[in-house]
Amino acid sequence: MEERPFHPRLEDLPQILPIFPLPGVLLLPEGRLPLNIFEPRYLAMVQDALGWGRLIGMIQPSNPEPAKGAEPHLFETGCAGRISSFSETEDGRILLTLTGVCRFRILREVESLRGYRRVAADWGRFRDDLTLPPEPEIDRSRLLGVLKAYLKLQNIELNWNAIESAGNLALTVSLPMALPFEPREKQAMLEAVTPAQRGETLLALLEMAVAEATGGLSIIKQ
Repeated sequence: MEERPFHPRLEDLPQILPIFPLPGVLLLPEGRLPLNIFEPRYLAMVQDALGWGRLIGMIQPSNPEPAKGAEPHLFETGCAGRISSFSETEDGRILLTLTGVCRFRILREVESLRGYRRVAADWGRFRDDLTLPPEPEIDRSRLLGVLKAYLKLQNIELNWNAIESAGNLALTVSLPMALPFEPREKQAMLEAVTPAQRGETLLALLEMAVAEATGGLSIIKQ
């Protein structure tokens, strides 16, 4: 088993977790998510998290546009990230990176603290996230072929050399986080049980997006 300093164990994970709801933003176990924190309640959340295990739960709102004055409802599943680096700016912001640790399900929402929301978290279903998984089996040539077509249609430039040299696990983490899928599509990839299943979901979403954009005409080149 690979040794990972600072990576928490199941017994280290808190029962009460501060959460940062952001639509369209996905954090996966083993992923790295940069964040620019400037809103007062989330500055308070980061300051508190730094003293309480450095864990923050990233989760998507299920209704990004709630009624005026109401907090958005949340999807039931999110992913906790550990603050692995941070810096303060002269204009009062905090720049940080979250490293994905383990997914969680919300048992219930509890009283907010200093303006930010908190939940009682259930980690048991996703305890395997805490162990680095083996490289998943995916149809790599098919994935890269449809990805190239998707990037062209979306006018997105990525470092193709880095993509081709990345392992299968890295692709099933980085691509779902980086590509501009709809929130429910990102949620489907988050909730896939294994990296291999996430890869299958990613492939299906890419193929559907290309088919819709081209009217069913194939522009995929292997």
